[in-house]
Formats: sequence, C-alpha cells, structure tokens
Amino acid sequence: MTANVIEKILQEKYQNIKPPSFSIGDTVRVHARFKEGDKERVQAFTGTVIAIKGQGLNKSFTVRRVSYGVGVEKIFPLYSPHIVQIDVLAHSKVRRAKLYYMREFSGKKARVKGDSSS
Repeated sequence: MTANVIEKILQEKYQNIKPPSFSIGDTVRVHARFKEGDKERVQAFTGTVIAIKGQGLNKSFTVRRVSYGVGVEKIFPLYSPHIVQIDVLAHSKVRRAKLYYMREFSGKKARVKGDSSS
C-alpha cells in the first residue's frame, strides 16, 4: 500500500518532465551534472544507446562509446535530476532490443546502420 502512495507522489513530481524520444542504436549526447567538492559542473557523454531497461520512472538506458581504444559504458536513469539534457544526434536502424554484442567489436565493425533521412 505505501509503495503505491510513494509511486503516485513521484509520478506527480516528474509528470512535467518529458525526455526526448530515442531508441536502441541511436547516437545521443547526455549532459549530466556532477558535483566535485564544492564545485558543480556539467559533463557531456556522447555514445550509442545499447540498452533501455525498466518502465515508468524506473527506466534507465546504457550508453557506450570507445574512447582512446577503451570501451566506456555509462548507465543513466532517465528521470534523474542530474541529467540536464539529452540530445539525439542520429537515429539508426537496428534489429535487436539489446546491443550487447557491440562490446566484442572494434573499429568499423562497431558501427550501426545510420538512417538516411537524418
């Protein structure tokens, strides 16, 4: 019973937040706010969305990029107050719900098919 009440309160709080529509395989830039000591800054992370999990306010997504030859993955909660903005840079056509196989590829094999209309 109390879980339902908490869920309702959270839904009312976050009902005005409308995150952009993106799907698996899209290239996104996520601007996240980080606090280091007494300073606060915004850091952008650009990569390919390889997974979307959860539903409602618990939805999260995983973004992967290769930086200096090392694969980096970050998991972001979609409704996190630390996310300042999400930019969708490119839409891609994929035929899988999770792109975990991308972890094994490097170089040109790690690309996904881009949409010609964008």
